[in-house]
Amino acid sequence: MEESARLSKPEREAVERAAALIRDADRTVALVGAGLSVESGIPPFRGPNGLWTRYGEPSMNGYMEFLRDPAGWWRELLEPSGPRAELLTALRSAEPNAGHHALVRMERAGELHCTITQNIDNLHARAGSRQLVEIHGNATLLRCVQCRSRYPRDGFPVDVRALPPGCPECAGLLKSDTVMFGEPIPGDVSLACERALESCDCMLLVGTSASVYPAAGLAWSVLERGGSLVEVNPEETEASDHCRVSIRARSSEVLPLLARRLEC
Repeated sequence: MEESARLSKPEREAVERAAALIRDADRTVALVGAGLSVESGIPPFRGPNGLWTRYGEPSMNGYMEFLRDPAGWWRELLEPSGPRAELLTALRSAEPNAGHHALVRMERAGELHCTITQNIDNLHARAGSRQLVEIHGNATLLRCVQCRSRYPRDGFPVDVRALPPGCPECAGLLKSDTVMFGEPIPGDVSLACERALESCDCMLLVGTSASVYPAAGLAWSVLERGGSLVEVNPEETEASDHCRVSIRARSSEVLPLLARRLEC
């Protein structure tokens, strides 16, 4: 069944309006949240079936706890349990969905300048996104907290007798590339977001509640400069009242149709 057949007439009309806004924009950037990953089988953190709902929220001071005991954090990483084990299992089995691939087609056609994702699952890169900023990091990578060098997590040599491992580049402290509570967004990532938003006059909000900062602030900055917001989300969000177009349907159904309307 084609995506358009799954959408109601008002939803299809909203897709047409969204396509017109993107087509007329000078620079469109997508801000993607957990909703797109959920459609690939990755559980959300919050909500009725969220990991934190079932297991409890992690410490809001996680980064400082890591710095106090990096060896202990690494031991838990090497022998995961609870929500971390469940998330890692889901990440290993997940595949990019039709929404990820539609964003790639839009990028290659020049209709999408950049995708800024809050997701850590590496699915955008696997789908083929090149202009990509992972604002919360990537679970498949390790990052040095000193020099910000990144390394593939799989196959990285770790001696369990000498934790934590050091950065091959500068011997600094290594952690997962994912951003912990209390950890600043890495400087290179913040700079990439700033550059992506230069002259951005249309932001496509995909599967994001627009409530988690600093990512949510990117949408408000576009709005404050007179740009337009287009939302794709089955649920109403904090940004809905400020969007020129809100499409209440699944991203994996809407984005392929939107890409076709943009002749991508």
